[in-house]
Amino acid sequence: MTAVTTTTAVPAARAGELPQVRRRRRLSPGRRLPAARLVGPLLVLALWAAASAAGTLDTGAVPAPWTVLRTAGRLWTDGTLPTDVLTSLKRAGYGFAIGLAAGVLLALVSGLSRTGEALIDGTVQLNRAIPTLGLIPLFILWLGIGETFKVAIIAIVVYIPVYLNTHAALAGIDSRYVELAEVQGLSRLSFVRQVVIPGALPGFFVGLRLGVTSSWLGLVVLEQINATSGLGYLMFQAQNYGQTDVILVGLLIYGVFGLVSDSAVRIVERRVLSWRRTLSS
Repeated sequence: MTAVTTTTAVPAARAGELPQVRRRRRLSPGRRLPAARLVGPLLVLALWAAASAAGTLDTGAVPAPWTVLRTAGRLWTDGTLPTDVLTSLKRAGYGFAIGLAAGVLLALVSGLSRTGEALIDGTVQLNRAIPTLGLIPLFILWLGIGETFKVAIIAIVVYIPVYLNTHAALAGIDSRYVELAEVQGLSRLSFVRQVVIPGALPGFFVGLRLGVTSSWLGLVVLEQINATSGLGYLMFQAQNYGQTDVILVGLLIYGVFGLVSDSAVRIVERRVLSWRRTLSS
């Protein structure tokens, strides 16, 4: 019996024609759009304005954007808003600086030393499990109702995400780099500068962004407790008098602060980590 084999004929390319090259599918997100993160907020603002102009929204519950803008101008002119904004910035700034320094220092000690990890990591995990805002009554008894307890709570809210992400980044450094540093005879300081810091920077910036956001979230709550100034106090007083437009002014300012600070951290991150090839770059 003779075996019959069938072959599929491939048509040869005609004379003068170039062979077709299959286009490679692009899987990356593409080029970064300028001011892309402003598109979402501007779209929400446009929908808010359109709904207000059409009369869909109850102006007593949700005032129109132009009403909120006029209220903000009035509060700025009479000096109320600048004072409250400056007070809030100081509180958030002091608490953030202390929390950032504490988070980085504790992460370095815990991530580079087994003894430090035994002493620090479990304590921080226990602190993370306790609701930070639940510590407010205790801190008031310890530190009084002044500025100190507010700054302390903000510092705690900030240092936890900074510590967790920096410590995780340190623990994730490839052990082969450590072995290579030992073979090269690097000193402890050189090892930290050339291996530890570059390896931990991506995780540190994640914690930094979370810490920035947490500082604003903690501030809005703290300024409504035994405060006499600040954006949170302004909103609390507006709640008592049913001034929805003033409350929206405070919320919008908090949102702008959060967006600007997060964008600033992202810009610094892209510049510092420009050597990385990632989807975001």
